[in-house]
Amino acid sequence: MNQHRRNLLKQASVFGLMASAGLITSAQAQEWSKAAYEGKNLDEVFKALNTATPERSSAISVNAPDLAENGALVSVGLSTTLKADQMAILVEKNPSILAGQFYFPAGTAPFIVTRIKMAQTSNVYFLVKAEGKWFMAMKEIKVTLGGCAG
Repeated sequence: MNQHRRNLLKQASVFGLMASAGLITSAQAQEWSKAAYEGKNLDEVFKALNTATPERSSAISVNAPDLAENGALVSVGLSTTLKADQMAILVEKNPSILAGQFYFPAGTAPFIVTRIKMAQTSNVYFLVKAEGKWFMAMKEIKVTLGGCAG
């Protein structure tokens, strides 16, 4: 089984588990769009997320390094004061731009700490969806050793 198909199956199973555990609704799991993960540029990913270029917001706090010595393991954090129901992390120069998409049930603190892979130095976009509208913060992370290939 090729690696791309394996990753898609893994992501689909995670959404299924989250839905069955009540962490997201079945409708949210169905909203997951294969097109968002397969987008080859920012505009394609934004379109799959049903938005134009998101508005920049100072209500989004990003915790990410300026320099990552190894792109295979880059720790990032994202939080907001907005009433977020969804967040996403996009790495502009990665083979798969959408690095992660997260859903938040009502009453949950919108906060993420995760690790992403980066192929090379790139702008990383941290998106927050609140009240039906996407907002973003952006940070360039310099990578000295790439972590993912084509």
